[in-house]
Amino acid sequence: MKQLTLDLHADSPPLLENFVAAANADLLAALYEAVPVADVPQHLFLWGDAGSGRSHLLKSVVTAAAQAGRPACYLQAADVAATLPEAPGLLLAVDDVEALGPDAQIALFRAFNAARGQKMTLVTSGAAAPLQLALREDLRTRIGQCLIFEVKALTDDDRHAILQAQAATRGLRLEPELVHYLLRHGRRDLTSLLRTLDALDAASLERKRAVTLPLLREVLQRDPTL
Repeated sequence: MKQLTLDLHADSPPLLENFVAAANADLLAALYEAVPVADVPQHLFLWGDAGSGRSHLLKSVVTAAAQAGRPACYLQAADVAATLPEAPGLLLAVDDVEALGPDAQIALFRAFNAARGQKMTLVTSGAAAPLQLALREDLRTRIGQCLIFEVKALTDDDRHAILQAQAATRGLRLEPELVHYLLRHGRRDLTSLLRTLDALDAASLERKRAVTLPLLREVLQRDPTL
């Protein structure tokens, strides 16, 4: 549970270091291994439900590569046209590949073909496993040859532990009934949970009140986005 004690404020930039690994420890280790340039690049494909953390991980590995001095680029599928960046040693991350248009699919297929000679690493993501992606067959085959990971969602026990750990860093005491209420009535993705915790902390300081269930209800009613 070491990962649960890291700096996870809602406004923290996406980094490998602040991704809560939980059941994704092998995936996180593979992303760290993808950061340096390799003679034979190992491409990765990540899939999972919306809110599972795929975009966080792609942005994080690009940041890590750039910090290590490696050229790196993150693109959402909607921003991919008929060409993709190419450079020696480039780490290229393309998010939501199922949304790629026809020309963009050809561009990504060509990037896979060029990757070995350029020592490029491709890290891609999608909403489903490769066999279920509605893509060109040649591109789907290339993606299927990647190291494939399902990004597994946090369990309620994981969420509970994260909230308790983050509350402790803020000097807050969260009673179990309060956490259970939040998981039943609030948004369940980690970013929203942390935003709610930030709002609860601010409301507690502003009103000089302890963190209680009535205060949490007020915070949730005041901000419908939580």
